[in-house]
Amino acid sequence: MRWTCMALILCGCASSPPSQFYTLSATAAPTVTSVAQSDYRILVGPATVPDSVDRPQLVVRMSENRVTLVEQSRWAEPLSSAIPAVIAEDLGRLLNSGGVMAYPQNSGNFDCQVFIEVLRFESVLNDAATLEVAWTLRPTNAGEPRYGRTLAREPVDGPGFEALVAAHSRALRAVSAEIADAVRRRAGAQALSRPSGPAGRTGSPRRAPS
Repeated sequence: MRWTCMALILCGCASSPPSQFYTLSATAAPTVTSVAQSDYRILVGPATVPDSVDRPQLVVRMSENRVTLVEQSRWAEPLSSAIPAVIAEDLGRLLNSGGVMAYPQNSGNFDCQVFIEVLRFESVLNDAATLEVAWTLRPTNAGEPRYGRTLAREPVDGPGFEALVAAHSRALRAVSAEIADAVRRRAGAQALSRPSGPAGRTGSPRRAPS
């Protein structure tokens, strides 16, 4: 009897489908090599995600008031780690900089830090991925922070969970693009406020008429 029970358990285990593991990935196109590399030094993270999706399983929305955990479809790493890593890689490509890294790192080695708060991470199988992120671009030494909020909805380009995860990666690219714009605006504002001549004067002094 004991062997019969064990055989039934093993058969049950053998019939269970194996778990599939998914990763988010950077999708921003690398900057063309003819453009000089920038010297942006940016730390991305930490990131917070809603408790409802902060779990190993993919959480799929079934209706307005119902979600389901897909036991056989899982994230290869926590979303709180994967999201800043993907945004950092996207930002590095968009800004053509090798100085963009994901948290945890020593913030003192960077010019600014991007704090990520995921407000919405919604997955609808065979439909779309929706991502809403509030982000803060904060200088590590001094200066005013810049705030932003990005809402991106990416339709899936095929059936199944892999296409759904790929749609989330494209949504993260939209978030990264808005952060990259904020970084460029900050750099432009700093360049305009920097004096270009002695004692803050711009250009050559004008001689008095004789």
